[in-house]
Amino acid sequence: MSFSTVILADGSFPVHEIPLGCLRDSERLICCDGSAGSLVRAGFEPMAIVGDLDSLENEIAEKYPDRLYCDEDQESNDLTKAVRWCSERGFNEIAIIGATGKREDHTLGNISLLAEYARQANVVMITDTGIFQPFLKSCRVPSFPGQQVSVFSIDPDTGITSSGLKYKLGEMKLHNWWRATLNEATGDSFELRFEGGPLLVYLKFRE
Repeated sequence: MSFSTVILADGSFPVHEIPLGCLRDSERLICCDGSAGSLVRAGFEPMAIVGDLDSLENEIAEKYPDRLYCDEDQESNDLTKAVRWCSERGFNEIAIIGATGKREDHTLGNISLLAEYARQANVVMITDTGIFQPFLKSCRVPSFPGQQVSVFSIDPDTGITSSGLKYKLGEMKLHNWWRATLNEATGDSFELRFEGGPLLVYLKFRE
């Protein structure tokens, strides 16, 4: 699994081989402010460091002064600023790594923002356990038999119908986040049909 652009957020630095492989294989590594220190200590080089730069280590700022992009917009977080920076430069195939862990409120906020980012770019979020993908319209999602799947709806009034999942959704409206969690793929793909949305789908890595 590889992506031309990887954004490293300032959550927990990855330990699983899949997100670490994405860091190694990426053409462009973009850091959210304070994550640059973790990236450099892991042996990687940032192409750009984006954010309000309030949590950037002095040593990193001095080492990469030509790669700092200060965005003081107080209406968005550093991850949103990094996605916007990439989108403005035409970097529209993006994997976000390090966006979970440390603080649960940041984790929930970052995951929910995927629905907004999907309107700007082809974006996924890769964690140490799996992948979050946003979908703006009905979709067929590659999978494997037995893969653990959870579906989340940003709009609780969106009716969702599935095929290819162990526990079928039939025009189900997800009025609470838990309602379509802990499902399971039965084949090499599954389908989600809906109008409205968007949806966020979590796919657990193969053991």
